[in-house]
Amino acid sequence: MIVALSTTILFAIISAVLIRGRRVSLPTALVLWLSGFTAAGTGVAGPVNDFLASLVRLVSGH
Repeated sequence: MIVALSTTILFAIISAVLIRGRRVSLPTALVLWLSGFTAAGTGVAGPVNDFLASLVRLVSGH
């Protein structure tokens, strides 16, 4: 659990740095941050995976 939270926090920090440096837009950083929950396998990973999958289906038109 400690590693899972650390991964999520790491992705949040990376997102914040990228936004602050104007390397990515807010929606892109949000997807990166949500991917941290997926990579960490926290309890929120299931709903986040469903959200990201539906977002991909929406964008791809399938």
